[in-house]
Amino acid sequence: MGNIIQFNPIEGEKRFNGERLKIARIWRQLSAIQLADEAMLNRQTISMYENGKLDNPEFTTVQKLSEVLRFPVKFFLEDNKVNLNGSTTYFRSLLTTNKKYRVEQEDKIGFISVIFQMMNEYLSFHKLNLPFIPEGTSPQKAAIILREFWGLGNKPIDNIIYLVEANGMIVMEFETSTGDVDAFSHKIMAEDTETYLIGYSKNKRTAARIHFDVAHELGHILLHNWFEDLESIDKEDFKEMEMQAHAFASAFLLPEEEFIEDVRAYATNLSYYVELKKRWKVSIAAMIRRAKDLEIITSDDYSRLMRNMQKQGIRKVEPLDTELTTAEPSVIKQAINILMDKKVFTPNEFLEELSTQYGLTLYPDDVEALLGLKKGTLVEKNSPQVTISIKPRNN
Repeated sequence: MGNIIQFNPIEGEKRFNGERLKIARIWRQLSAIQLADEAMLNRQTISMYENGKLDNPEFTTVQKLSEVLRFPVKFFLEDNKVNLNGSTTYFRSLLTTNKKYRVEQEDKIGFISVIFQMMNEYLSFHKLNLPFIPEGTSPQKAAIILREFWGLGNKPIDNIIYLVEANGMIVMEFETSTGDVDAFSHKIMAEDTETYLIGYSKNKRTAARIHFDVAHELGHILLHNWFEDLESIDKEDFKEMEMQAHAFASAFLLPEEEFIEDVRAYATNLSYYVELKKRWKVSIAAMIRRAKDLEIITSDDYSRLMRNMQKQGIRKVEPLDTELTTAEPSVIKQAINILMDKKVFTPNEFLEELSTQYGLTLYPDDVEALLGLKKGTLVEKNSPQVTISIKPRNN
């Protein structure tokens, strides 16, 4: 019963939204053939619906698609009522990830952007607090500028998620249908609010990996064009952008002076990097690479250390990966809790506002999954009751 929501009646003439059908199909990880089979439709019919060549199916057909895909009927008969700015989404592993997985995540990012715009109407989020980075600035210099701007000095960053959220950005842990999507970043514009959404995969939960992924996306945010068509740029140009974001992350998380001072005593000793990992919360492999780039160790030393990691079976799963922890994202969860606790919305009212005012009708469990909320957060807990009082009695 948790997925049953009461919505206002659909008013006026509605046309079937084929794009929404495609989004729902990809979200549920079905091919067009699989959907056609389950909905007892022709494969070509599904394709024509999705491409807008047929836009007025029988209502019983819409109901069947709704049932198979587990989306409300209204989802297929509406358009977003807010303007999404068409910002680029930067994905790690873009060149090796199947396009359908990127499209799935981009659709979800679009919905998250709509929900953020709705919440922005009611809540004051932290203002974006980033320095201006002149075009052509090296990744290493950009990392120094950001550390100075945020007053971090040269010490290790213990909690990068809190740091990023405290400076006006949104961090989210996301589910994905593949292990190839590590992290992404996306620019959100909501009236007078500009921010960035950084996501990292639930498949990679080690603190060291999360810290590097978030820092990598910060590199894209500071260094790259947010209206770039990544599908059309040269593969080598994209590799260069990834290398720049990688170099930024390394310099930001392992600042030169302090890291050199820490590592130089036993720079060629693999066991020593395990100890350093406790302090810096950066992977052993990334620290060894940083040591080579700073010329603390030679290329031969680097190769030898990496071979030792391979021999010891710690290239993919390093020591301390299951022990080192970092904070979970909190801004979106806190925003939802405030709206509910202050009785701005009940769960049903929140979902109805999203539907009627923003053109996005979803079941509670899908919104919870999108926002990384605890299951049941948006399910109505208690039905309203009429209050009855006892009559006063005369003595």
